[in-house]
Amino acid sequence: MKHYTHPTFGDFTCCHCRQFVTAQAAFSGVQNRNHCPVCLYSRHLDLYRAGDRLAACKAPMRPVALTLKRSPKKYGPDRHGELMIVHRCQDCGVFSINRVAADDCADSLFAVFRASLTLSTEILDVLAQQSIQILTAPDEDALHARLFGCQSLRIPDWALS
Repeated sequence: MKHYTHPTFGDFTCCHCRQFVTAQAAFSGVQNRNHCPVCLYSRHLDLYRAGDRLAACKAPMRPVALTLKRSPKKYGPDRHGELMIVHRCQDCGVFSINRVAADDCADSLFAVFRASLTLSTEILDVLAQQSIQILTAPDEDALHARLFGCQSLRIPDWALS
C-alpha cells in the first residue's frame, strides 16, 4: 500500500510575507513550487529551467504581471493558454514566468493584474524583447471569469466607491 503523506523537502517560508508554504503537489497542483500562494512573491532560484535551483542570486522576485502560456493546440483560441505569473528579481532584474498554482489566492492574482496595467514603458519594452505578452485591460473580464467564476457576479468598480 502506498502512503501519500511523506515529508516534503521543498517547503519554505515566504521571503516577503513570512507565510509558511508547503511544496506538496497535492496542495499546489505543481511539481516545483517556488512562490507564495498568498502574496505571490518568489525567490530567484532557477537558472536554466524550472526546478533546477541553480541560480546564485537567491533574491526575492516580485510578481509584476500575468501572462498566458502559449497553447500547443494549433486550432485553440489565442487567449486560452495556461495562466502564468511574471516575476522580476529585485536584485538582478531578470524576469521569469511561473505557473499559477491551484492554491494561489485569486484576489492576489487579480491585484497583480491591476498593478500591471500601470507598468512603465521601459519594463513593457523589456518584456516584449523577451516575447512575454502580458495580459492587458481588454483581458480583464476574461481573467476575472477565470479567477472568480461567472462574469455576471462581478461588481463594477463604480459600485464600490
